[in-house]
Amino acid sequence: MKPQEFTLKNGLRVIFVDTKTFPTLTTLLLVGAGSRYENEKNNGIAHFFEHMAFKGSQKYPNSFVISSTVEGFGGVFNAFTSKDHTGYWIKATTEHFETMIDVIADMIQTPRLLPEEIEREKGVIKEEINMYEDTPQRKVGEIFENLVYPDHPLGFDIAGTKEIVQSFNRLTFIDYINSLYHPNNAVLVVAGGLSEKSEIRNPCLAGRQAKSETNLKRFENLNLKNSKIVSNFDIRGSSLSYYLNIIEEKFGNWKSGNKLSFIKIKESQTKPQILIKYKKTEQAHFVLGYRSFGFNDERKYILNLLATILGGGMSSRLFIQVRERRGLCYYISSGSESYDDCGSFITQAGVTNNLEKVKLAVRTVLEEHEKIKSGDIKSEELLKAKEMIKGRLMLSMEDSMHVASFFGTKKILQNKIISPEEIIAKIESVTPQEIATLAKEIFIPKNLNFALIGRFEQKDFQDFDKT
Repeated sequence: MKPQEFTLKNGLRVIFVDTKTFPTLTTLLLVGAGSRYENEKNNGIAHFFEHMAFKGSQKYPNSFVISSTVEGFGGVFNAFTSKDHTGYWIKATTEHFETMIDVIADMIQTPRLLPEEIEREKGVIKEEINMYEDTPQRKVGEIFENLVYPDHPLGFDIAGTKEIVQSFNRLTFIDYINSLYHPNNAVLVVAGGLSEKSEIRNPCLAGRQAKSETNLKRFENLNLKNSKIVSNFDIRGSSLSYYLNIIEEKFGNWKSGNKLSFIKIKESQTKPQILIKYKKTEQAHFVLGYRSFGFNDERKYILNLLATILGGGMSSRLFIQVRERRGLCYYISSGSESYDDCGSFITQAGVTNNLEKVKLAVRTVLEEHEKIKSGDIKSEELLKAKEMIKGRLMLSMEDSMHVASFFGTKKILQNKIISPEEIIAKIESVTPQEIATLAKEIFIPKNLNFALIGRFEQKDFQDFDKT
C-alpha cells in the first residue's frame, strides 16, 4: 500500500493509494478550511458552506440531482467539517470514477449559492444545532474546548450559533470561499482497488482509457513533486494515467490563491478551570483534561499509548476502575485532540447523576494519573496497548474511506505522508519510562480543565481542586 503523489500546476496535491482489493474506491477532497479560520461574525460559515456545496452547482443544479446522480450508480457520499479542515467524499465502484470526480469538482468550484437555498438551509442548520444541544455526550466536548480556548476560534462551536447563522447571506459565502477554497490549499485522495479492471465492463470508460493513453505528453507538463516517490514510478501505461487524466481535466482550471492564516494559540493557564452547564439530563457527562501539544510533536506516539493504557478499551484501567469495579458509568474513554499549535489530553465519561459519585469518578481518574506518573506501568500492559494500537490501525486499512482519510489528513495538515508501518515502528519503540515522564509533564494540577453537563451548578464544584 504505497501511495503515489502528484501535484497539478495549480497546486492541487493528488494522492493515489492502490489497496489492490475490490474494484471500489473512495475519492476524498480535503480543504484546509475549518472553524479556526473564522471570527465572531462568521462563526459557523465553514460548516454551513459544507452544506451549501450539496445544494446545487453549475452542472448539478440542486440537491436532488446531486444525490440522484451518486445514488444512481450505487455510491455513498457525505462531507464533514472540523476545526482545521473540511472533507467531501464519494465511495463507489471504480467504473464510475469520472462521475465521482465530476460531482465533487463541480460542487466545490461552481456552487450556485442561491439566496432561497441559503435561507432554507438556515432552518436545517438551526435544527442541527438543536440536535447537538440534545446530545450531551457530544456537546460536552464543545463545552470543554470553550473552556480551554476562550475568546479564540478553537473555542467556537463548529456549527456556530443560531443568531450568527441567521445573519449569513450569499456574500458571506463568497468571501469565505475566496479566502480558503483554493487548489493549493487542498488535497485529493483516491484510495481503493485502483488496479482492478472494472472499467472494461463499461464501453464509455474503455474509450476514456484509450484517450488517456494517447495523451501521455499531457502528464509531462504536470508539476510532479516528492520526486523520491515518483522517481521509481512510471505513470505511462499504468491505470493511474486514466485517473490522473480525469482529475486534471476536472480540477485543472481551479484557480490557486492566497490562503487565509489562523490565529495562533497563546496558552497561559495558571490554575484549574471548571465549566458546568446545567441541563436536566439522566447522566452527568464530563470531560476532564490537560493541555498537551500539537500534532507535529513526536511525543504524540507516547501520548497515544498513555491514552490506550488509561482509557482505550474495555480492558483499560479507567474502564475497569470506574465502570467495572465501582459501577459509576456506562462509558469512559481517554484520548487526545491535537491541532497545529496546541492540544489536549482528555478523559470523557457519562456518570451516575449524583454529585458524590461524580466526584468519586473524578478522584478515581486522578488516582490512575498519579499511578502512571509514579512509573506504575507493567510490561504486559504496555505490550497489550501497543498491540491494540497496531491491530486497530491495520484493521482500519480494510476500508478505503479510512485509507483515504489516513493519508489525506496528514498531507493537508502536516504536508507529509507517513505509512502505517512507520507509525507502528514509532509505537513499538516507546518505553515505560517515556510514558511516565510524559505523564509528569502533562498531568500538572494547574493545567487541569473540567467541563460537565448535568443537573449541577458551578458552585457544586467550587472545591474541585481538592477533589
